[in-house]
Amino acid sequence: MDLLLQFQRILESDPLIDEVGFVHPTQFATLAEDSTGDAAISDGTTFWCRDHKLGVSTQAVLPLYNEAKRAFIAAMEEYKRLGDGDDGLESEVMKHSKALLLLSSDFGTAWNSRKLVVSKKQQLSMYMGELLFSALVLSCSPKSDQAWSHRRWVIKSITGKCSALQEILGKESELVEKIAERSKMNYRAWNHRCWLVSYMTREQVLHELKKSRNWAGLHVADNCCFHYRRRLILRILKDSKLENASPGYSAEVSEVWKALWLHRRFLSLCWMKQFATNLHDVSCHFELKISTSNSFNSFIDNELHLLNSCSTVPNNDFEDFQAQATYSATYILWLTKQIPEFWSEFQEKLTIGNLKTMLSKVCPERSFLWDSLID
Repeated sequence: MDLLLQFQRILESDPLIDEVGFVHPTQFATLAEDSTGDAAISDGTTFWCRDHKLGVSTQAVLPLYNEAKRAFIAAMEEYKRLGDGDDGLESEVMKHSKALLLLSSDFGTAWNSRKLVVSKKQQLSMYMGELLFSALVLSCSPKSDQAWSHRRWVIKSITGKCSALQEILGKESELVEKIAERSKMNYRAWNHRCWLVSYMTREQVLHELKKSRNWAGLHVADNCCFHYRRRLILRILKDSKLENASPGYSAEVSEVWKALWLHRRFLSLCWMKQFATNLHDVSCHFELKISTSNSFNSFIDNELHLLNSCSTVPNNDFEDFQAQATYSATYILWLTKQIPEFWSEFQEKLTIGNLKTMLSKVCPERSFLWDSLID
C-alpha cells in the first residue's frame, strides 16, 4: 500500500484525531512498548495512531509530501476542468489538501482550495470542520500563518450566522492559551487572540482580562500576554466610562517589577488620560473634579511610594537591585513629563536631587542625560 493511501486511511479511520507529530523511526519501538489499553494502529516503521494521536516517521515526510502534492494538484486541475457541483471531486480536493497541509502547513493554494469548496457549500458544519482541521494542523505547526489566517476566515464567515459564536470565541481563546504553553513567544497565536477581542462581548473581555492575569504572572518573560491585556484594556476604555474602567485599572497597576515597567507606563498613561479628561472638562460637576483631583493625588503618592520601595540598592551591587532602581527612577522621571500640570505636586513630595543622585549612582554612564532632563 502506498504511503499516501495508508496515511489517508488512518485519518479517515479516526476522525477524532486531535494531534499529529513527527517521530524519529527509532522511537516507534518505544511507542509500541508503552501502548496500553486500546490497541494502537501501527506498521512499526512509518505510522502510529492511538488515543486520537497520530505519529508519522520523519523519514516518510518527504516522500509522503511529494505524493500528497501530486495528488492534490491533479485533483484541483480536474475540479477546475469539470466545473462546480461534483461532490466526488470536491471530496477529493478536501481529502488531498488535508494530507498535504498536515505535511506542509503553509501551502497557500491548498488552504485556498478548501476555502473555495466550503464557501460554495455554505454549510455551518463544514465551517466547524475547518476549525477542527486547522486546530489539527496547529498541533504540529503552531506558528503557521496560514492556519491562523484560515481560522479568522472561518470566524468572519460565520459571524451573524451562528448563534454559538461567543462560545466559539471562548474556545478559540483557550486554544491559543493551550498552544502558548507548548510554543513559547508564539506571536502568531497571540495576534490571533488579540484579533478575537473585537468580536467579544464586554463580559467576555472582562473575563479574559481576569483570566490572563494569572497566565501573565506565570510567564513574565513572554510579553505577548501583556500585548493581549493591552488590547483588552483598550477595548474596555472604548466601551466604558471612567467609573466603570477605573477599578480594573487600580487592580492592574497595583504591583510591578522588572520587565513590567513599560507595561506600567502604558497603564498609567491610559489612566491619566482618563482623569485628565475630567479635570479639563468644563461640563464636569465640581464634586467630580474634586474627586478626580483627590484620586490623582493618591495616584502620585502610590507611584512615589513604589519608587521608594524599589530604590534601595544594597552594598553588594547586585545587578537586579540596580536595574530595579534605574527602572523605577526613570519611570518617575517619565511620569513628571507626562503631567507637567502636577509638577508642583512632585516637587513637594519628591526631592529631585535625590532622584538625580540615585540615577547617577546606578547608571553613571548617562549622568549627562540625567543632568539635562532634571533641571
